[in-house]
Amino acid sequence: MANKKSTKKNFKTSSADVIESIKNKIVTFLNANGKSSMPLNQLETKCRSKKEGRENFIKAFDELRTDGVIMMRKGMKVALCSRLNVYAGTVSRLSRTFGFAVTDDGVEYFIPGKCMLGAMPQDRVLIAAIPSRTGEPEGEILDILKFGSNQLTGKIEFVDGRYYLVPDTAAKNHMTISVNESLPFKNGDKVLAEIVYRGRRHSEHKVKIILVFGSSEYASSCAASVLMIHGAPMEFPSDVLKEAEKISEGGVQEYCFNNREDLRDLNIFTIDSAESKDLDDAVSVERIEKGYRLGVHIADVSHYVKGNSELDKEALRRGTSIYYADKVIPMLPKELSNGICSLNPNENRLTLSAFIDLDEDGEMLSYRFCKSVICSRVKGVYKEINAILDGSADAEILEKYSAVSGEIPLMNELADKLIAKKKRRHAPEIETAESKLIIGEDGICCGVAARERGKSECIIEEFMLTANEAAAKLAKEKQIPFVYRIHEAPPEEKVQNLSSTMVKLGLSCPHFNEFKPVHATEILNSARGTDKFEAVNIMVLRSMAKAKYSTEPVGHFGLVLDDYAHFTSPIRRYPDLAIHRIITDILAGYNEQWLNKRYGGFAVNAAERSSAAEVRAVAIERECEDCYKAEYMKAHIGESFTAKISSVTEFGFYAELPNTVEGLVHIRTLPEGEYDYSEPVSLTEKFSGVSYSLGDTVQVLCSAVNVSEGTIDFVLDDEEE
Repeated sequence: MANKKSTKKNFKTSSADVIESIKNKIVTFLNANGKSSMPLNQLETKCRSKKEGRENFIKAFDELRTDGVIMMRKGMKVALCSRLNVYAGTVSRLSRTFGFAVTDDGVEYFIPGKCMLGAMPQDRVLIAAIPSRTGEPEGEILDILKFGSNQLTGKIEFVDGRYYLVPDTAAKNHMTISVNESLPFKNGDKVLAEIVYRGRRHSEHKVKIILVFGSSEYASSCAASVLMIHGAPMEFPSDVLKEAEKISEGGVQEYCFNNREDLRDLNIFTIDSAESKDLDDAVSVERIEKGYRLGVHIADVSHYVKGNSELDKEALRRGTSIYYADKVIPMLPKELSNGICSLNPNENRLTLSAFIDLDEDGEMLSYRFCKSVICSRVKGVYKEINAILDGSADAEILEKYSAVSGEIPLMNELADKLIAKKKRRHAPEIETAESKLIIGEDGICCGVAARERGKSECIIEEFMLTANEAAAKLAKEKQIPFVYRIHEAPPEEKVQNLSSTMVKLGLSCPHFNEFKPVHATEILNSARGTDKFEAVNIMVLRSMAKAKYSTEPVGHFGLVLDDYAHFTSPIRRYPDLAIHRIITDILAGYNEQWLNKRYGGFAVNAAERSSAAEVRAVAIERECEDCYKAEYMKAHIGESFTAKISSVTEFGFYAELPNTVEGLVHIRTLPEGEYDYSEPVSLTEKFSGVSYSLGDTVQVLCSAVNVSEGTIDFVLDDEEE
C-alpha cells in the first residue's frame, strides 16, 4: 500500500511538472521564432511528444492564454503578448460610451465603447494601446480571457413595447431580458440579473431576472442591490448563531473573573452616540503625582471568540461591521455585539484594559495592559456630556452623571493636553464633514444633516488614539507579529499636483525635498480663514494615501505617530479582535518564539483580508448614502440652495450643500460659451472670463435626481446665470 501511495503522489507531481515544462517550451519556441506568430498546429508539434499527451498541451496553452502571456491571432496563429505590446488586465468600470481597464502592472487604459468587445466589469482581458486623444493611456480590448461575475444589478425600463435592463455598474446600454427565464418584475423595479448570453457589444447581451428588490424609486431597494452586488454577508450561518447563543446563555460568571484585575470599584463609563448598542469602549481618568492615568477598557471579545472557531471564521470573512442609513450589518451576532460583549451600564463585563500614564503635557510616560472586569457606571451620550461641559445641562442630565461628575472635567483637561500635543507634532488638521441621514418610519430619507462633532467626541477620539498607540508600542517592543494601522506618505504624483494647485490658487507652497506632515499643516494654515481654504482643504485631503492594515509598523502619516494600531473596537473590526488575541498571549507569558510561530501567518492574513473588507465596507456605505441623499432630494426638486464647489472636472463641477448633499452642475447647463478646464481648480469661459473654481459659493437649483444611481443634478439658478 505504501508503494501505491508513493506512486500516486509522484504521478501528480509529474503531471504538474509536464504542464510547466510545456509552458516553458511554448514561450521558448515563440521567442525563438523569427516571425511575430506561429501556426498553432506547428507550435503543438514542436512542444509535445506522444508521451506528454495533447491534454497536457491544451492545459498548458490555456493557462498561458488566461495569464495573458500568449494570444491567438487570425488564421489560428499564436503570438507572445509581449512581442505585440499587448497587456493582460481587468475591466474596472464602464459608462454608457466608454470603459476603463487596468493592466496587471497597474496602468489604467481608457477604452472607447466601440473597442470594448462587450466586456463587463471584472472580466480578464487583453489590451492593446491605440493612439491617444488626451495624452492618457488609451486602448482597445482584443480578447476576453476570462469572464468575471455574470451577475449585475440594474433597473427595469419599458421601451417601445419591450422590457429592458439598464445596468448599474456596467454600460448603461439597454440589455434584452429573457422574460420566460425570469422572475416576475415590473417597470421601474430594481433587480439582480444574470447574463445568459454574451454578444460582442453590451447591447447584444441577454439577461434573466433572478431577484427583485423593489421599486428603484426607493433608496432601501437600491441599498439592497448595493449590498448584493458587493457580496455583503447578510445572514449568519446557523453554526455561528448556535455558538453565539451558547455563549450568551452562559452569561458572565464569577469564575470568569479568575486571573483578572477587578476594576469594578473604578469610576469607569462609556461615551457613545445615543443610538449605539454595541458599546465596546469605556474610559476612566485619575490624577497621579506626575500627571494623569488614563484607563481605556475594551470589551474582551477574544475571550468569547476563540481562534478558528466558527464565530472567528465568520468575523474574519466579514472583517468589519457595515453601517448605512439607520441599519448595521454587524461583524458579530447581536448576542455578542449588543449583548454579552457590550459594556452596558451596571453589568459586569470582561475587558482588556490599557492604563497609560501621561505627564502634565500629555506625553506618554508608561503603559501597561491587563485582563480585567469592569462595571460601567453609566451609558454616556455625546450630546449630554457636551451639555455638561458647556454648562447647558439640565438637572436630569446632571443627576444621570452624578457618579462620574468628578471625572468629566478631568477628562476634558487631559483631552486638551492631548490635542495640544497633536498640534505640536504638526498633525494636519483636515476638515471633513460626515453625513447624518434621518430615516422616517416609512423607511424613506426625510432629512440630511452634517454630523455635529462636539468636545466629548474629541475627548473619546484622543483617548482611543492614545490606547491605540500604546498597543502598537507594546508589539514593536516585543518584536512579535501584529496587525498595525498604517498610513503612508502621499504618492509623489499627488504631492506634485497639490503643489501646482497651490500655485494656480495664487498661494505659496512650502519648499521640501520630502513631503512631511508639517508641510501639509503649513499649506492648510496658509489658507485657513481665507476664501481659498475649502479648496485647499479638499486638495490636501485628496492628496493623502489611504490608510490600511499591515504587519509592518511603518507609522501613521496623518497622525504623525511612529506606532499605531486599531485596538479599541473588537466588536466591529477584526484587526482589533486579532491584536487582542495576540496581547492576551503576551500577558499569559508566552515567549517571542512561540508568538512568532503562532501568529506570523495569522497576522498577515488578518491584515490583508481586513484591508479588503474595509474597502468593500466604505464602498457600500458611500453608495448607499448616495441613494438615500438622492431620495431625500426628490422632495426638493426645483428649490434653490446656496452651495460650494467641491470638485471641478472637464464636464462640469460638483457643488455641495451645507448639509453635505452634493450634486453635479454639468457643463452643458452653464451659460453658453467655450470653457477651459484648469485641472483640478477651475472651469473658465474663454471670452467672458467667468470662472467656476474650487471653494466658490454658487446658487443652484435641484433639477433632477436618480435614486437608482444615487445621483443629483443641479443647475445654476436664474440669478446666478
